[in-house]
Amino acid sequence: MPKIKTHKATSKRFRLTGRGKLMRTKLGKSHLRRKKSRRIKAMFPEMHEVTSKGVIKRVQKLAPYLHQK
Repeated sequence: MPKIKTHKATSKRFRLTGRGKLMRTKLGKSHLRRKKSRRIKAMFPEMHEVTSKGVIKRVQKLAPYLHQK
């Protein structure tokens, strides 16, 4: 059976921790940062855990080899 192609945008947006938690980055950090408060901009580097079962399932289908990093 051939390999499944990885959805590149998904692999760039999500990371898997050593304990198997799926982490995501926050939205809205690429442009229009002048309007955002200092507190909001300080939270941009943080990664947040994905808790939705549907999203986790979708990410596993789009990036099947993400867990092997």
